[in-house]
Amino acid sequence: MLLALHLLALGVGTVVFFGIIILHRRARELPRATNSDSETIVPGRASAQGPAVWLAVHSTDSKTILAALELSHPVPCPWRDGIAGQRELFIAPPVNGWIIVTGSQLPQPGHDVDACFHFLVHLSRMLGHVQFFMADAVKRHHAWVRAENGSITRAYAWVNETVWNQGPKTLAEIELNMKCFNYGEDTPTEDRTTKTITTANIEKVSGLAARWSLDPATLNDNAWIPADGVAGKSSRFP
Repeated sequence: MLLALHLLALGVGTVVFFGIIILHRRARELPRATNSDSETIVPGRASAQGPAVWLAVHSTDSKTILAALELSHPVPCPWRDGIAGQRELFIAPPVNGWIIVTGSQLPQPGHDVDACFHFLVHLSRMLGHVQFFMADAVKRHHAWVRAENGSITRAYAWVNETVWNQGPKTLAEIELNMKCFNYGEDTPTEDRTTKTITTANIEKVSGLAARWSLDPATLNDNAWIPADGVAGKSSRFP
């Protein structure tokens, strides 16, 4: 009889123990939501990678950015879809005082570095502080640019050669040990040293973005991602 009571107590204790564990895990997984003028967070998990090309605009006013980019027929777009860079343009909701913009319409140094330069200068005149990042792991093309009130304060772009190197290196670049080739410096794309340097640079672009402003891939490492943004096509570009 005593043995049966001991077994019963042991069984009840085991059920209670595992029940507490399950409840604890569920409590940890409950969505956290923060709603304010500068940040909107909802539960979910983004894709494993961030975009290959994006802007970071120091602003919490998405409407101003929509107007500056002349976005036509804007529609709501989930972060998960927009951040993949498959839309013409995707404007994310504000996070920590920054708004991420990505999409296939963004000018890139590899296509036309002059067009990229004029686009960023024009945009920063309208919006203030604008940053541009590119990290193409396939081609090993990469770039980072800071523009403030219509002036480029720092820029570097490598697309099989250095096509843009303006302004002194920032402290963040130095601390991350990012290598910037000079104009005309011999950098054969298949050279082992060039491959090592460019690959390392690409891997550090996210870290640089995190120090300068906001790294969109960082949000993918968490269980919480921004709410829906806005997608559309800019009438500024063909």
